[in-house]
Amino acid sequence: MGVNVPALRSHNAALVLDLLRTAGETGISRLELAERTGLTPQAVSKITARLRAEGLAAEAGHRASTGGKPRTVLRLVPSAAYAVGVHLDRDELTALLTDLSGRVLEVRRRPVDLGAGAEPVLDAVTEEVRALLGAAPSGAEVLGVGVAMPGPLDHRAGVPGRVTGFPEWAGHPVRDELTARLGLPVVLDKDTNAAALGLALRPAAPGSFAYVHLGTGLGAGLVLGGAPLRGDRTGAGELGHQTVQLDGPPCGCGGRGCLEVLCLAAVARGELAEAARILGTGAANLVRLLDIDQVLLGGRAVLAAPEVFAAGVREVLGGLGLTAPVGLATGRDAVAEGAAWLTLAPVFGK
Repeated sequence: MGVNVPALRSHNAALVLDLLRTAGETGISRLELAERTGLTPQAVSKITARLRAEGLAAEAGHRASTGGKPRTVLRLVPSAAYAVGVHLDRDELTALLTDLSGRVLEVRRRPVDLGAGAEPVLDAVTEEVRALLGAAPSGAEVLGVGVAMPGPLDHRAGVPGRVTGFPEWAGHPVRDELTARLGLPVVLDKDTNAAALGLALRPAAPGSFAYVHLGTGLGAGLVLGGAPLRGDRTGAGELGHQTVQLDGPPCGCGGRGCLEVLCLAAVARGELAEAARILGTGAANLVRLLDIDQVLLGGRAVLAAPEVFAAGVREVLGGLGLTAPVGLATGRDAVAEGAAWLTLAPVFGK
């Protein structure tokens, strides 16, 4: 069933859809929708009637009322639309298909070499996305493709900057080229920003947090007031390129003594406790600078030894008197799932 895009442009409809999304399978009544949105019951009835007609919402039974007849409960229809999320890492490509609720339906992976240049890598992205589109239900409405890759990059223009270690990607029109190849809208963002967006849209997510990612590189996705902080030039969150050791070892970014080069070197030596201490130093800088509520750790290196990294970062923060809790963003595909949300989020006004 198709999605009526003009209906999704309504701010009030997006508010209602987001409440349906967060209510999950249990659903939510029209009265509750009116109370939580501040809309009149009449306005909610009109919006939900339109959403039902468009296949975005459906009845999910009834709930006992404190007086009068039972309330009809509505829920989101996840099969109303789909999205593709792509995590383009330095050595691996992960692509996945989600429904409108963000539930992952299929995942595909393959090795890639970012250093091989844009054309062969984008060939691989195109192949994997087309395979996922072929696996989607017949006639399914696919909203678009979100692509997340290492930064820095220009989120608005859809163009990478001088990716650390891979300067040949600078200025390549990744978004526009993939849009032409796939015939679908494409959104490009930094890997850490995508992951942070996906985490921010989970139920009970903290209002402000830093997603600190340690994998083939080191970076952070920042969420303040429930929304990702990208900065005016969309370059916020380059945590890995803080200088923490003056005249330290050279980094691929052109600097010396960067958090990333020190942390990755410790991981390569097998000194994970030391890597965690270095990562904790960066996390502490974020907490003190932004007064965030929580630090969430993720990425391939962290997930290989999650308790070591969580304990090490907690120790550094605690030793500095910082009370922000440290958690783990479990799940290998947090970045790819977040990339799908780059396309899904606007449907819900996010």
